[in-house]
Amino acid sequence: MTTPYHVLVIGGGHAGTEAACLAARMGARTLLITQSIETIGQMSCNPAIGGIAKGTVAREVDALGGIMGRATDRAGIQFRMLNRSKGPAVWSPRAQCDRGLYRRAVRSLLERQPLVEIVQGTVARFVMEGGAVIGVTTLDGRRYDGVSIIVTAGTFLRGKIHMGTDVRLPAGRAGDQPAVELAEALEQQGLRTERFKTGTPPRIDGRTVDFSKLSRQDGDAKPYWFSFHERAEHPAQVPCWLTWAGAPVREIILENLERSALYGGAISGRGPRYCPSVEDKIVKFPDAERHQIFLEPEGLETSEMYVNGLSTSLPADVQLAMLHSVPGLEHVRMTRPGYAIEYDYFPPTQLSRTLELREIPGLFLAGQVNGTTGYEEAAGQGAVAGINAAARALDREPLVLKRDEAFVGTLVDDLVSRGVDEPYRLFTSRSEYRLLLRQDNALRRLLPVAERYGLLNGSELRNAHERLRREEEILTVSRETAIAPAVVNDLLAGAESREIAEPARIAELAKRPGVGLGELLALAGIDPHGDEEWAEIEVKYGGYLAREREAATRLQEMEGFVLPPSLPYTDLLALSFEARQKLDAARPESLGQAGRIPGVSPADLQALVLEVLKRRGTRAAES
Repeated sequence: MTTPYHVLVIGGGHAGTEAACLAARMGARTLLITQSIETIGQMSCNPAIGGIAKGTVAREVDALGGIMGRATDRAGIQFRMLNRSKGPAVWSPRAQCDRGLYRRAVRSLLERQPLVEIVQGTVARFVMEGGAVIGVTTLDGRRYDGVSIIVTAGTFLRGKIHMGTDVRLPAGRAGDQPAVELAEALEQQGLRTERFKTGTPPRIDGRTVDFSKLSRQDGDAKPYWFSFHERAEHPAQVPCWLTWAGAPVREIILENLERSALYGGAISGRGPRYCPSVEDKIVKFPDAERHQIFLEPEGLETSEMYVNGLSTSLPADVQLAMLHSVPGLEHVRMTRPGYAIEYDYFPPTQLSRTLELREIPGLFLAGQVNGTTGYEEAAGQGAVAGINAAARALDREPLVLKRDEAFVGTLVDDLVSRGVDEPYRLFTSRSEYRLLLRQDNALRRLLPVAERYGLLNGSELRNAHERLRREEEILTVSRETAIAPAVVNDLLAGAESREIAEPARIAELAKRPGVGLGELLALAGIDPHGDEEWAEIEVKYGGYLAREREAATRLQEMEGFVLPPSLPYTDLLALSFEARQKLDAARPESLGQAGRIPGVSPADLQALVLEVLKRRGTRAAES
């Protein structure tokens, strides 16, 4: 038996690496146990980080001191800010990554942490004492003890790959063995287990693509960094390519639909609605003439490309026929077939908002084992689990991120309050406070959390405070500085905005559509050094932001109404039968959390408040 650790992390994917990093940054001696050290930080599916809401989560994890943003900056080979033509609530950074560079960057950044140790092994069972988990043993007989244990096994729990109805391979992903013993060990602890599925498309040899038939898609010209804390040098930038799956692909799929693992009955688990297989697209959208396909480079030192939009569970020969029916891919070579993978997950209503299992002290779950999908969702959960596992081991206050504080808070609250009936994917629409939870202000929102838990070193803290100081200074200057008509009217005319006759304050002019704060500051002889984004949003959308902050304050009143953990919901006859069942299963911690449970009505909430107040009064009278 080894010397006990504060935190044991099982799994080296996106959840596990963030959990290990942030636990160590808190001062916890941390051990990461992975089946393969070489695949730490592996991008199992698409080679990209970010996107709608996901890009904001990546920046939130970075604000807390995590790895994902820094690794993306070291590996990003194309950057795009999505939704620039829309409001800032939905601006979403996305980076195409070199798969190999990303994996190596994650491992290098993790190994920077002196309190992180890494071992290779397969966890076979848990060591229990007094109803709590105190350690694990591996298949080869090694034992590791820890105060807190985090399981981040991704799709490895009894994972099974499907290609058609005949090919079924036990695997956590292509080329890696599943974690069967770990799944059984968790099930033995009494956890409810269900099955989900996800999929991946084929990969192709880019040298065999006819790019003359494809549309080129370049990234943004202006440099961008996901990380608030570093300015890593970017690799060379490359384009992606756009084509379409049209009628020929549809005919091939319909002719072979019974050979699909999904439609041929080989798969029972439910897949992600928002990342459907190409079979699903053809069956569920029969009137669509064609479906977009993006060819995304796997890296700078390989010609292999990822065929985004063609995820499938059809046999390899059908996949090749589909590829040859896509414009530009008529003679393409398939380097790896796509597949569907079915795996165990644990319904997340079994967790508290710290991601600790309610019935098993010391055991935390993070990532796809909680029924989510996506690298960023996994990383966000890993950050929360890592901080809370370390807090438990070090006797610190647990962290519960609120819904108006972070998208990660929305994610965790959705999981534990509402549960999942399909793989959960984060969208901006899932947050009622999305205008407050933007990618540009993630550091401003979460720096107090990082400071409270000691997640950033001295230089990182100084740089973070200096960045926020510069942003505040730009906002102040824009509100106090007036600019003359002769200086600004040409700019206003170019934006088709009304010219001014008297000097006007920069902040007032920046409220106008098409008039940028940076341009106005430059005309006034002020260089914002690229730090004007937050100030511009505050200026342009100040009224909307104020209203949303008021709504967030009202939400906090509901969140502050604490519900006793031992409340006998099934006996509260003033509530509807459905509400009693749902509340008893979810055991919400606050009235706000209870209100987000499907099936609990406003009338149920009102009755619940009265019941709690009545019980408080009874206890007070008895004492």
